[in-house]
Amino acid sequence: MRAACATIHLTALRANLALLRSRAPASRLMAVVKADGYGHGLERVARALATADAFGVASIADGLRLRAAGAAQRIVVLSGPDELGDLAELRRLRLDAVIHHEAQLELLAAETDPRPLRVWLKLDSGMHRLGFPAARAREVHARLRAMPGVDPDIVLMTHFANSDVFDDAQTLRQIECFTQAVAGLGATTSLANSAAILGWPAAHGDWLRAGGALYGMSVSEGSSGADFGLQAAMTLATRLVAINRVSKGARIGYGATWEAPEDMDIGVAAVGYGDGYPRSASAGTPVLVGGRRAQLIGRVSMDLITLDLRGHADARIGDPVVLWGQGLAVEEVAAHAGTIAYDLTCGVTRRVMFAEDDLQAPA
Repeated sequence: MRAACATIHLTALRANLALLRSRAPASRLMAVVKADGYGHGLERVARALATADAFGVASIADGLRLRAAGAAQRIVVLSGPDELGDLAELRRLRLDAVIHHEAQLELLAAETDPRPLRVWLKLDSGMHRLGFPAARAREVHARLRAMPGVDPDIVLMTHFANSDVFDDAQTLRQIECFTQAVAGLGATTSLANSAAILGWPAAHGDWLRAGGALYGMSVSEGSSGADFGLQAAMTLATRLVAINRVSKGARIGYGATWEAPEDMDIGVAAVGYGDGYPRSASAGTPVLVGGRRAQLIGRVSMDLITLDLRGHADARIGDPVVLWGQGLAVEEVAAHAGTIAYDLTCGVTRRVMFAEDDLQAPA
């Protein structure tokens, strides 16, 4: 078996949920578990976050998995129905549907099932991705409430484009746009994603939608989750499988892109882009060897990476190598790879082993 293993820290998940609740105690919280729980495992995450008020998923299939795992909370399909047959399945599984487009209104109007479907009406307040124009809020809300197959308790929601910048003028404009659009409707509201929970109290509303922060990941560029009191929920680790002595001038790995500046030890660790470690990670990307920092050298290959072991004279074959997680912020690794933390955790592949621990994660 390969040595690469992703350990999911269940206590960290619960601690992050509690921290986010503490920022908006009057609001209900939806735990967003799309993309297989941001790569942490859908069912595993749902069990750990069983006290969440709802779960947010990207597809009906994920809703089916959660119901099969015993989840009784509201489950919100964030993309809503795509075709008429989806409506029957949404009702069968007791799933909520986000309605964001005229085509979905037409699906609802064409069906004859009188059983009330719970819906969330998405308004475009300025992100310009999904949602009805905010100016149509009253019209669309009234149309939905007039449909016999729609539960009249409709949640009004929007999504922010730049809430991870805490002094952003666009987010202020989006809050104002949404607030004006829904004024007087007396409806339940949902605005805040992870970043807005932590940085925009005016956007908390009735429902929070927590995503990356639940998994301990930063909500703001240039910071780590730990900067907000969050705990890493995934540690990806492997082991050294070889230690080789090379001479000054030796070139390492595919493309011979890295040249040894002196006689030195090179470590080889069993992980690569076939496991989800980013091929774009540049020389100098940090890892932990035996709990201490070392650096990636050469190109990431499918199964292996090479490491600079200068300063690690005591390194031995079999020593643990942490790629990201507790002790090494995933955001730092992502920055070296030219991407974001979410991309790394979601990209862990099926050949990586998964384990769980329920120990208290360090701050």
